[in-house]
Amino acid sequence: MIRPVGVNTWVWASPLDDEALARLAVRVRDWGFDAIELPVESPGDWDADRAAALLQELGLAATVVLVMGPGRELVAAPAETVATTQEYLRCVVDAAAAVGSAVIAGPAYASVGRTWRVEDRAAAYRELRENLAPVCEYAAARGVTVAVEPLNRYETSLINTVDQALEALDGLDGAVLALDVYHMNIEETDIAAAIGRAAGRIGHVQVSANDRGAPGRDHLDWPAIVRALDDAGYAGPLAIESFTAHNATIATAASIWRPLAPTQDDIATEGLHFLRSLNDD
Repeated sequence: MIRPVGVNTWVWASPLDDEALARLAVRVRDWGFDAIELPVESPGDWDADRAAALLQELGLAATVVLVMGPGRELVAAPAETVATTQEYLRCVVDAAAAVGSAVIAGPAYASVGRTWRVEDRAAAYRELRENLAPVCEYAAARGVTVAVEPLNRYETSLINTVDQALEALDGLDGAVLALDVYHMNIEETDIAAAIGRAAGRIGHVQVSANDRGAPGRDHLDWPAIVRALDDAGYAGPLAIESFTAHNATIATAASIWRPLAPTQDDIATEGLHFLRSLNDD
């Protein structure tokens, strides 16, 4: 299957704004990417209507990712925190609808880095479904699906694996899985098998090397991963997600303590070349 390839603007900038998007989108298009991934760190960081016009002019598709920073919680949190988090997620849905993204993807359950001993996991997942359901309904009415991303054990204690995500979302309409190979490399004993168990529920896929560098510069079995995605019926983009070490906030959040390639551009262009080569196999 020949699938689209995208890249997240976090490779270069955080937070994304209109000026950075205008600059990066042209470069991403010229390199040959099919899509650009747009994080919504705070509503209004970038203008969705302006972005939509720009991407249409360039012929680039868009995917949108949500950002669960401090104070954004849907589980084991005060009611007012849950309400403000739901409102934030609705704003992300609005941005996605404006730029034509079919999904909003990310850990839509707890702030990144928040860990606690989950004594009653079934109850926590039930609370998540209750609090995420209104967002899913809002999204569905606008043609958008919520793709929930498992994170590694150091970034959350709630949803680390495909199996946990499937359990957490069981029976929740309008919610699917967002798979990130970086996290899967830490938490899944067999990445391809885990992808297979998510068949029919995969809404988005992010890729990077096991160290967050360019896909292909690592020990991962990429042909097996791509075959598993094909077998699972996923036809969406592979979005390269990495981060710049030049922004103190995001470097700390993502634990980027050293350069992952000679330049940030290399992460994108080498990753694109490698992922295209998988389409040729």
